[in-house]
Amino acid sequence: MGVVTPSTDRTPKQDRSRATRRRLLEAAVACLAEHGWAGSTVSVVAERAGVSRGAAQHHFPTREDLFTAAVEYVAEERSAALRALPVQGRTAVVAALVDLYTGPLFCAALQLWVAASNEEQLRPRVTELEARVGRETHRIAVELLTADETRPGVRETVQGLLDMARGLGLANVLTDDTARRQRVVAQWAALLDGALD
Repeated sequence: MGVVTPSTDRTPKQDRSRATRRRLLEAAVACLAEHGWAGSTVSVVAERAGVSRGAAQHHFPTREDLFTAAVEYVAEERSAALRALPVQGRTAVVAALVDLYTGPLFCAALQLWVAASNEEQLRPRVTELEARVGRETHRIAVELLTADETRPGVRETVQGLLDMARGLGLANVLTDDTARRQRVVAQWAALLDGALD
């Protein structure tokens, strides 16, 4: 009969597994944002997360699984942060929504969109993910703006805000567009005051 030695690591296996998964997801988003689809492999992500390639593949059997889960994970984190925002006036809400499209998550999602446009096995997953994230972002925007979508044109106005925010995110990919973006955010907040009140 073998000798059983007590483990010195008191962290439950399930907690370690969740922590590993979270590190992989965060590393995948960072890699996509920094290196694009072509430069983001499971091995690169595993190394950045400080885990073995085998551990990465245990959690995410394919590259597509890893990167779609990563973008979804961070989108959910951002949605939670948005939902937690205190209502501070429309300018703050517009700025928070625009921030969704100007950070590393948007850069990572953009890389995933480009890859999905060329890779058949990735396209349906990204399309479904983006539709779900888009609906949730729209719903949160309506709540934060206290917009009444039963009124004609309000739904389109909120969607226009989100489309504009995405456009500002695209403009920010190549150069820092902060100064212009701040003026646009202020103008959109004023427009929303007129359209939603």
